[in-house]
Amino acid sequence: MDVQGGVFIVTGSATGLGAAVAQRLAAKGGRVVINYTRSLAEAEVTAAACREVGSEAVLCQADVSVDEDCRRMASEALDRWGRIDGLVNNAAQSKIVPHADLEGLSAEDFNRIFAVNVVGAFQMVRAVAPAMKDQGMGAVVNVSSGSAFTGTGSSIAYAASKAALNVMTRSLARALAPEIRVNAVCPGVMQTRWWREGLGEENYNSFIDRYAQSAPLKKAGTTEAVADPVLWLLEGAEHVTGETILVDAGSHLGPAPQR
Repeated sequence: MDVQGGVFIVTGSATGLGAAVAQRLAAKGGRVVINYTRSLAEAEVTAAACREVGSEAVLCQADVSVDEDCRRMASEALDRWGRIDGLVNNAAQSKIVPHADLEGLSAEDFNRIFAVNVVGAFQMVRAVAPAMKDQGMGAVVNVSSGSAFTGTGSSIAYAASKAALNVMTRSLARALAPEIRVNAVCPGVMQTRWWREGLGEENYNSFIDRYAQSAPLKKAGTTEAVADPVLWLLEGAEHVTGETILVDAGSHLGPAPQR
């Protein structure tokens, strides 16, 4: 896929990884839909950064857990540019709850997390798939998590939702081939505003330090580092579909054996 002149929808792209991916696409000449739910000011900053490098970017307020919003987002891209080349399902929901605190998660928590992380991703794929099929090509990248493999992360509900997203990635890759490739990236802990606000400054810093020290590559993720494999899966991985790529500095390998 040639990103230059392509059209890409990046959900949850006002801040964090979504914003980093949108700006990378724009820098390569891609036209980008910046999606947000509440963070309008941040979304405008991301869109402005995309336009500063000569790309076209439009804002779309939409909740991916609402099917009508997903279909509207796809329609707005098609009405403006006539095609959709790539979709990055980055929008996500979570709640920080210690895994041993079983009373800390309600059915409503599970339902909201799955509604965004799993159902929302499915609805977005369904919304863009007809256009991609008609044009004979397209690529989807689902932003999953290393917690899908380890059962760790911000909450049990979040880890379970990302495991479900990984299975759905494989199912969709099979169902939508040969025109559409569907893959997932699975980041480890990333240095993001979400973790900083959720944990507080002091706890956040120690959390990031502990994670970095426990990972074989001795670093915690950044949005820029994770954006790189997302871009590769969109533009360069023409023989890759149904894959889940861990981007976690090797933390899934566990601690090194004692010598």
